[in-house]
Amino acid sequence: MEEEAINAGAETVNPYSALGKFFRAFFYDQMTKRVGDLPLNDALKGVENFEPAYNSQKEIYVQILKWLEESNDEIATLVNKGNNNVAGDIYFGGDLAKWQKVVNAFHLRILTTLSSKESDPDLNVKGRFAAIISNSGKYPLMQGLGDNLEFVSNAFNKYPSNPDNFGFDATRQNMSAAYIDRLKERQDPRLFVTSEPAGSELKAGKPASDFAAYHGASSGEDLADMSFKAGTSNGTFAPGSYSFQNRNRYYTNYEGEATFIVGYPEMCFNIAEGIHRGWAAGSAQNWYENGIKASFEFYGIKDGANTFTYSKTGGKNASDFASFNYNFNLNGSYLTQANVKYTADVKGLEQILTQKYLAFFMNSGMEAYFNWRRTGFPKFYVGVGTGNSERIALRWQYPFSERTTNQANYESSIMAQYGGKDDINDKIWLLK
Repeated sequence: MEEEAINAGAETVNPYSALGKFFRAFFYDQMTKRVGDLPLNDALKGVENFEPAYNSQKEIYVQILKWLEESNDEIATLVNKGNNNVAGDIYFGGDLAKWQKVVNAFHLRILTTLSSKESDPDLNVKGRFAAIISNSGKYPLMQGLGDNLEFVSNAFNKYPSNPDNFGFDATRQNMSAAYIDRLKERQDPRLFVTSEPAGSELKAGKPASDFAAYHGASSGEDLADMSFKAGTSNGTFAPGSYSFQNRNRYYTNYEGEATFIVGYPEMCFNIAEGIHRGWAAGSAQNWYENGIKASFEFYGIKDGANTFTYSKTGGKNASDFASFNYNFNLNGSYLTQANVKYTADVKGLEQILTQKYLAFFMNSGMEAYFNWRRTGFPKFYVGVGTGNSERIALRWQYPFSERTTNQANYESSIMAQYGGKDDINDKIWLLK
């Protein structure tokens, strides 16, 4: 698209060049976070070079930061010239000013991704972070959920959990204890939006409004045991020990919910984390609370009376669902809880990261895992079901095609990074 824009007579700095830098940064971040070093300088040259050499992960992140800075500057130049449009944009209808906010929110994600390298002068994590949050004129940021980069499903591009898939996977995707437990600990009503009460608890007489009626399975549990405990039979919830996704929210239409790619709640939590770490002046508490409020807004939860709907029989028709009311106080009882209230110590960092994890539910790709891998928060569960000697893997292996088509460079990179073994349990540079 960049080349075609130039061929069609566009100036060197044009909407496609500006967005192209963001897309490169986005996808290189996604790739390198998975495996480690990657071809960069010699990559994407086609017949000119079928065996590109690898760049170090540090070099890749130096380039990602450069791309994001240039993307922001180029978009600003274009917007100031009145060239604020790009054709074919399904996300923002071509509005470059909105893309600029996404670029800078993503820039903050990259800087928090680099938290273990905050003292590296080549990356200048602290300086870049402070510059972005202190200069809204140069680095405009998202102001609310309306600024999200998100994918909206429809009848043609269907939401993955939809009526067509109901019989296939609605009762295969039981909820995780890592998610359910964090919500129950906080008496968090997002539980009622995303999850259903366990069938066995309903059968025993517990109301759906009781947090104790919801249970998630440990990811360390043996899969056969988990499947048996979660299983349902003709709406009798037997054994019905675990909660499922809320079928009223996720299986009654083809639109589902918007899927965040880069979202406002995450940006708020990233700013809160950076300020908490001392990278810049500001109120970590305010940004932390803004992230929580935005997440509740996304789920339609408001102060006062809220009505929640759940499947009472395991079905998908209107008659299969029941509703209940729950009274909620965000600024009072919720934000002032001991395990929610922000504090300027290690516990405060855990609170920020836990709330970011909760806001990541069903969106933002693998970011919840990447944040856990980087910080250890929140607690994930391990056991025989995890495999891998009851460990959670720390990286992906390189694709098999890379070992066969670029063998010499692949082997050299593996030796430099991991002592010659492409092991899923080794730490990438980001984690060292």
